[in-house]
This record gives sequence, structure tokens and C-alpha cells, in this order.
Amino acid sequence: MVTIKQKLSINIAAHGRIQIRSIDPNKAKRRERPSGRVPRISRLMALAIHFDELLRTGEVSDMVELADREQVTQPRMSQIMALNQLAPEIQEQLLFLPRLSVGKPEISEKSLRKIIMLEEWEEQRYLFETVFGTPSSDDSDTM
Repeated sequence: MVTIKQKLSINIAAHGRIQIRSIDPNKAKRRERPSGRVPRISRLMALAIHFDELLRTGEVSDMVELADREQVTQPRMSQIMALNQLAPEIQEQLLFLPRLSVGKPEISEKSLRKIIMLEEWEEQRYLFETVFGTPSSDDSDTM
């Protein structure tokens, strides 16, 4: 009888699917995950963009179907989708906010609602900078 000792990694994925992988001791260790958590507003902005894509491609017919599929109320879906009305520079800033290690984030979805109601992107940028103290576009490249 031959006995082989091998370290295995066993992962149980969605729907009960099991993955078994051999662990190579000579292989370099995985790089560490960044510390902290992604701000909620960054995740919501990414979801808003994703949901908009689902609507544009016809994967879902309307926001009612999308809300049902994502198990949220229709008003909540409208709040999330409203983030798509922000100026592109603000959307980009929200997507790339630094990770949080402790405390509450400075920018929340609720705090952006007044900015979202403004139709002009220039007004949105001005109010965003006024409220949060960060420029929503880099003007140094234009000089």
C-alpha cells in the first residue's frame, strides 16, 4: 500500500458545487487582500451602472422586473438607479473612493440625493465639491 500526503483546498461553491484543489507548498503565497472595506456608496454606484446595463441590453424589461429580481422595493430601485444621473466625474470618484478601515464614510447615498436632483452636471460638480470638499474633476490637466 502506498500512502500519499497532500494538502488540499476544498471549497463549497454555489448550488453545492465542490471544488478540490491541490496546494503546492512551493508555489508563492497569494498576495494579501487590501485592508478595509469598500464604501457602501461605491458598491451602490457599481450596482446602478450594472442595473442600467441590464435595462439597456434588454436582459430585464423594466425597473419593476429588476426590483423583483434583486428583491428590493421599486422605490429603493429608483433611488439606486438615480445615481446614474450624477456627472460622470462624480460617478468615477464614487467608484474609486478609498477603502474604510473604521468609522462611517463621509459620502452616503442619502447625502447625494440633493445633488442628484440637480439637472446640470456643472451645478452637481460645484455642490459636490462644496459639500464634500473634494474636486469632482481634475482641472490641472487643462492648463
